[in-house]
Amino acid sequence: MAVSLFHSSLISSMRTSLLLGLWVMFLFPELAASVTRHYKFNIEYLNVTRLCHTRSLLSVNGKFPGPRLVAREGDRVVIKVVNHVSNNVSIHWHGIRQLTSGWFDGPSYVTQCPIQTNQSFTYNFTITGQRGTLLWHAHISWLRATIYGPIIILPKRNDSYPFPKPHKEIPILFGEWFNTDPEAIISQALQTGAGPNVSDAYTINGLPGPLYNCSSKDTYKLKVKPGKTYLLRLINAALNDELFFSIANHTLTVVEADASYVKPFNATTLFISPGQTMNVLLKTKPFFPNATFLMKAQPYFTGRGSIDNSTVAGILQYKNPSQPVKNLTVLKPTLPPINDTSIVANFSAKFKSLANAKYPANVPQKVDKSFFFAVGLGTNPCPKNMTCQGPSNTTKFAASVNNISFALPSVAILQSYYLGRSNGVYKTDFPAKPLNPFNYTGTPPNNTNVGNDTKLVVLKFNTSVEIILQDTNILGAESHPLHLHGYNFFIVGQGFGNYDPNKDPANYNLVDPVERNTASVPSGGWIAIRFFADNPGVWFMHCHLDVHTSWGLRMAWLVQDGAEPNQKLQPPPSDLPQC
Repeated sequence: MAVSLFHSSLISSMRTSLLLGLWVMFLFPELAASVTRHYKFNIEYLNVTRLCHTRSLLSVNGKFPGPRLVAREGDRVVIKVVNHVSNNVSIHWHGIRQLTSGWFDGPSYVTQCPIQTNQSFTYNFTITGQRGTLLWHAHISWLRATIYGPIIILPKRNDSYPFPKPHKEIPILFGEWFNTDPEAIISQALQTGAGPNVSDAYTINGLPGPLYNCSSKDTYKLKVKPGKTYLLRLINAALNDELFFSIANHTLTVVEADASYVKPFNATTLFISPGQTMNVLLKTKPFFPNATFLMKAQPYFTGRGSIDNSTVAGILQYKNPSQPVKNLTVLKPTLPPINDTSIVANFSAKFKSLANAKYPANVPQKVDKSFFFAVGLGTNPCPKNMTCQGPSNTTKFAASVNNISFALPSVAILQSYYLGRSNGVYKTDFPAKPLNPFNYTGTPPNNTNVGNDTKLVVLKFNTSVEIILQDTNILGAESHPLHLHGYNFFIVGQGFGNYDPNKDPANYNLVDPVERNTASVPSGGWIAIRFFADNPGVWFMHCHLDVHTSWGLRMAWLVQDGAEPNQKLQPPPSDLPQC
């Protein structure tokens, strides 16, 4: 009797659990659909030959570029990174919001100490409210030159794209190839104060293409069928260069930027900065064309320094339903002049959020805290009894935000903050505006020396923030792709010349501005961005041209915990690397 009672109570309890489970799935379908995805990233050496130069480079799992990380919106992603090389390393999941999980953001000496040789660290985060293309890359020194790969975030199960479903999806990663070790290049440049040697080639999916010496066999070929739509997931993983991109005789439709959908628009030439991603639709011609089409990328640059002014090409090749056709005409796209600022400005202005019921644009309408950041180059004095190779033989190149060149500490800032040991690690008096204002895009001041310090801005949880990012003319006006970790921001305004607080806000777009994690401050101009500080932790903001980051064009935000449990930084993981 007792046994049958036990069985009936067990069956009843199982029924209740099942009904409860179905009820939860009905009420919260996203919980039922999300899964945990496990990856293992082994950092290891790999011999690679490009341009007839063989080099031992750093790779993930022996792949260059690295493996795809694929997940759905709402999924938890767990990546164990094991370091088998002599360099210290850390990985940044570029553009992932990392809500309350800042320990896993990845920049060395900001959110973590780097992973040392023969050590490992497991990154563990949930992808919340994002879908599209992002990228992962190393975040220490210049290691991201070869340690990078795509993050592909698919919509939730049963969710569709807000554009026609493509026939196929293809990641296109732009990179830079150096015949010598990039670590030696930046190390020498920081020592001498000179501008670093530039790359030897640009690459598409790791291949330089036929326009470079010894490289026609290393050409990326995109094979397509007539009358189909392809989704190209574009990623600029180049170290130091913003790029123009075009495919001969084809128009591309931009549908997403930095894992946020945008109002679709057509373009024949795209502009993409390091750290930026873009999903574009390629509609192929209805019939087999008697031609192949080059797709080319080359740099945009307005500065005074040297630049790798070369062109990477891949081939768009139509599959012929019948016999292969030989001696097809090769059509080439025309790309803009290297310093065409107007094309860049016009292209950037086309991006608008969907701003609809399903994908709203939650733009801060009022601002609690305003900041004005002058970003650009500067100098440091040459050490005594040494001749330097900077702008003069008595100076070294530097870069700054509000004239502060940010010095990374020898421990992790986030850990110091969490443990209450900030003394001697960082200060919290980063200036909200330049202490010595000047005509930013006019004649530069005589004294171009920067201050060197580790200063943060402290924000209360959920503060609405506006930042004016103003380029300066010190050592030449230049475009600066600024990346903010842990956040997306809305680009509410942009312009050339000096920002005018009395006139420019009247032209802001507060209805459907584009939402991004990386945005280029125009050469000789400014952008205005807004965001809610709704993610506690320490968040790096820096120029995504690594040469400028190395020179100090970087800073960090310390966002305090909110009152609710889901508004507080999670406790640190037990395997957090030590310095």
